[in-house]
Amino acid sequence: MKGLTCFFICFFLSEVPGFEIPINGLSEFVEYEDLVELAPGKFQFVEESQRYQRSLPGESGETMEEVDQVTLYTYKVQSTITSRMATTMIQSKLVNNSPQPQNVVFDVQIPKGAFISNFSMTVDGTTFRSSIKERTVGRALYAQARAKGKTAGLVRSRALDMENFRTEVNVLPGAKVEFELHYQEAKWRKLGSYEHRIYLQPGRLAKHLEVDVWVIEPQGMRFLHVADTFEGHFDGVPVISKGQQKAHISFKPTVAQQRICPSCRETAVDGELVVLYDVDREEKAGELEVFNGYFVHFFAPDNLDPIPKNILFVIDVSGSMWGVKMKQTVEAMKTILDDLRAEDHFSVIDFNHNIRTWRNDLISATKTQVADAKRYIEKIQPSGGTNINEALLRAIFILNEANNLGLLDPNSVSLIILVSDGDPTVGELKLSKIQKNVKENIQDNISLFSLGMGFDVDYDFLKRLSNENRGIAQRIYGNQDTSSQLRKFYNQVSTPLLRNVQFNYPQTAVTDVTQNSFHNYFGGSEIVVAGKFDPAKLDQIQSIITATSANTELVLETLAQMDDLQDFLSKDKHADPDFTKKLWAYLTINQLLAERSLAPTAAAKRKITRSILQMSLDHHIVTPLTSLVIENEAGDERMLADAPPQDPACCSGALYYGSKVPSGSIPSWASPSPTPVTSMQAEGAKVLESTPPPHVMRVENDPHFIIYLPKSQKNVCFNIDSEPGKILNLVSDPESGIAVNGQLVGAKKPNNGKLSTYFGKLGFYFQSEDMKIEISTKTITLSRGSSTSTLSWADTAQTMNQRVLTSVKKEKVVTITVDKEMSFSVLLHRVWKKHPINVDFLGIYIPPTNKFSPNAHGLIGQFMQEPKIHIFNERPGKDPKKPEASMEVKGQKLIVTRGLQKDYRTDVVFGTDVPCWFVHNSGKGFIDGHYKDYFVPQLYSFLRRP
Repeated sequence: MKGLTCFFICFFLSEVPGFEIPINGLSEFVEYEDLVELAPGKFQFVEESQRYQRSLPGESGETMEEVDQVTLYTYKVQSTITSRMATTMIQSKLVNNSPQPQNVVFDVQIPKGAFISNFSMTVDGTTFRSSIKERTVGRALYAQARAKGKTAGLVRSRALDMENFRTEVNVLPGAKVEFELHYQEAKWRKLGSYEHRIYLQPGRLAKHLEVDVWVIEPQGMRFLHVADTFEGHFDGVPVISKGQQKAHISFKPTVAQQRICPSCRETAVDGELVVLYDVDREEKAGELEVFNGYFVHFFAPDNLDPIPKNILFVIDVSGSMWGVKMKQTVEAMKTILDDLRAEDHFSVIDFNHNIRTWRNDLISATKTQVADAKRYIEKIQPSGGTNINEALLRAIFILNEANNLGLLDPNSVSLIILVSDGDPTVGELKLSKIQKNVKENIQDNISLFSLGMGFDVDYDFLKRLSNENRGIAQRIYGNQDTSSQLRKFYNQVSTPLLRNVQFNYPQTAVTDVTQNSFHNYFGGSEIVVAGKFDPAKLDQIQSIITATSANTELVLETLAQMDDLQDFLSKDKHADPDFTKKLWAYLTINQLLAERSLAPTAAAKRKITRSILQMSLDHHIVTPLTSLVIENEAGDERMLADAPPQDPACCSGALYYGSKVPSGSIPSWASPSPTPVTSMQAEGAKVLESTPPPHVMRVENDPHFIIYLPKSQKNVCFNIDSEPGKILNLVSDPESGIAVNGQLVGAKKPNNGKLSTYFGKLGFYFQSEDMKIEISTKTITLSRGSSTSTLSWADTAQTMNQRVLTSVKKEKVVTITVDKEMSFSVLLHRVWKKHPINVDFLGIYIPPTNKFSPNAHGLIGQFMQEPKIHIFNERPGKDPKKPEASMEVKGQKLIVTRGLQKDYRTDVVFGTDVPCWFVHNSGKGFIDGHYKDYFVPQLYSFLRRP
């Protein structure tokens, strides 16, 4: 079920009439002159021509105050939950008060697993709507617009950890813009309750901020609670009205209440509004609801004892798990082991290129055995390769043997929990073969669950592995609280209550039944079944449920109360009369997507594909097989949004200003203004960037150069070991007037006798613009002639000066783009302030380009004119994991070593492995001359070549 959510990142979506809710009897856009009262901007770099000032009320006009160039007038969220089916609308309205055009970005991150269904946008009176098309049709329309010279843009997200909807528009002075987005999601019961999260991140004060959540549950509500996620700042602001079957949560802070402090201009609305509730199950464990030709059946019995568990934890301890990943995994495992019950049995397998077991048999989870397992895990030192195939087969063998010998409680359930961060590198490497081996050996009473650690894991493989073997997969992000993520996952899957659950409906009345459940029924969760029915046979709608608990077989009969439900829903204007139909479509598409990924033949896959496509079009929701075409009424301005087949995660709504957009991918109405503009800072916003180019020249860590050679399609690496304070020239091109230099900073103290150095400061000089940009780990300084301005790493902003666009993504990356053709990216690496050795440093990324002159030089610049290389005679090296080879380059023969380095653009914490051939002795023979030849006296100096 959860696997489907990989497909719903970054969409633009469909037609919907605007939501207009008057406030105090006034129109949403009543008067704009007073909007500047809200929250003056916090720009540290503003061109003189762009500063917008006004007199404060009641003063002579001598005191001037800088004001917001774009004002957020309304930020509104409305959610309605009808029988666990939620529909949410996010709407924002803005006004450009500046005398200059401004770029405005609407960015919404939606909950994992939601379907976006509608989108509309109005820019200065022109409305843009979207329609769902089959993907090939959508792309054809996009291609037609481009071929006719019409403006068009392709928008696709490659975000790793969120489902993201995003659009950017250029707003003329005095113009208004309105965005409205709708999405829907089913609420699943976990750990005894339903949870509805709305992420509120407007980024600034809003004159009108409204959040309304309506909960309509015909079954009745046992409890409802709104969690305090704003550290008490909004104590008393959420107003809760609750009846037996209905509840309304209203969150409407005034501008004064939104302020982070009475005199502050920042907003405190930066977090989650979380509603927790459960329904009443005192009378029966199941609820059958029938309405408008569809039925939905919820089944979640309470107060049943957990079934004993047999668990094998299979932990990856290969070299890639070294450091934070392993530390977090150990702490999480210790927490999970504490949750085992005495009647549970377990063991631990840890693997790299070898397989080790803490115990060869399943051991009772006594306090003594748990303590011993903890000590074993704490002593693990990651190293070596990754043999996933043999590790899983060993775990399966242990469980199969115990079962065959009659050592397991017949009422127990058996689980394998795999924790890994990477692809196999040792043993069986073919993923399809590993899947086949596991499926052929695992018994039907064993479920396999997978936890993918970090951003670079092959999550699709882990998902297929678990889906085929009665389990689920979950990605665990290392930049979050890994321990709580693992524990939450464990709680969801490790407490089975029921087995062999069967729903029996009258075959003459019910069709197209789909359900959300696992092979075993897990504690705190719920089985949901939906289907169609024949209205003429309404009196036959009933269900008999049979289910096996630890020692008891349950037989429960449920009947639908159609008349009562219709009467109940008709009396509430917020109730969704289509909730049964939506939930059936939601479950059906999920089920079909899961079946499609496991289809045994191409013909079967095509048949399922046709069904998904038809469902998507019929029910107006985006799936991996559809695209959204967004266009104005004339049809001559067009954008396309796809749902990339990746698996991200979770949830936020944000409105912010000034983000990087891929050049050439935006129609005229969404293009950055040709006039110099300063974009708004985005507090709390998460900027989504386009997919980074796969092949760049990089300098990372201490400092390690990774040179990509496009013609050879190879990476060649070398280190530079020098002294703190030295300035190295990276690019020197006097003809084009561009110089890039980096100054080294040392670690706090030597480690193993060596003092590491990193780039602590980078300088960019653009001679024709007389523009100098200094980037340190603390600030970004921009100088032009005698004028100097500063940006902070705490900003999200962009500035344009002549040909040079500088963009800052808060605490992550600075991008410098020249003429929209030449781009430099600088990544910020923060370390723990009290770290005894390491310091903050910078990494730089430069795509290979022909925009430099043929005489460009420097440690990186010299490779813009690619040298010919020949690598041959590959052979085992001193380290078995690092083979050696001979390389001919520039008339010299070198010995190089094959290894892995890191690219941190998509994962700044752990990075992504980049294979390369390493040249020893500070690149001697690969670079021209000696590395000391590249020292320059100043941060903006050109290289003096001998």
